[in-house]
Amino acid sequence: MEICRREDKLEISELDPFLAELLRQIPASANPEGTPTAEQRLFSPPAGPREREICAEWKLYVQPELRRLFRTATETVAADLEQLSGNEKTFANRTLRIPAKHADAWLSALNQARLVIAAKYNFTDGELCDHYRSPIGSRRDLSLFQVNFYGFLQEFILREVIDCPGKNSD
Repeated sequence: MEICRREDKLEISELDPFLAELLRQIPASANPEGTPTAEQRLFSPPAGPREREICAEWKLYVQPELRRLFRTATETVAADLEQLSGNEKTFANRTLRIPAKHADAWLSALNQARLVIAAKYNFTDGELCDHYRSPIGSRRDLSLFQVNFYGFLQEFILREVIDCPGKNSD
């Protein structure tokens, strides 16, 4: 897999079928429905339970906008991922081109997916920091790999946005 910036796009080339499938799972992985701990993590109130008025206002005014922003980011990523749904050979390496102006949406969707997966599998801080863990022997191990892979992509996107801040704005 190679990652670089080409003009106004972030390009992930030589993407093998396994990693392409992990990318295609971003929108579904970012969905917290059915995982109360993920919902709680994504939409945690800004104050403790004793601050009822603040929490009620946050839930009324902020939470709906956060949901809309998360949904919009995930929809943008899903649309970009359509590139990986072509009729090419199943085992062929692929290339994904992400418009630089979609970087914020990708960062948001990748972060959502990481938080939801981590909450779903109740990963400890130690597990999340163990980058040498292998092999993948269970669904839980695969999910930990997925969290780390998404984190790697976030790091790449952030570096590109920071290094070339004026190139991704319209």
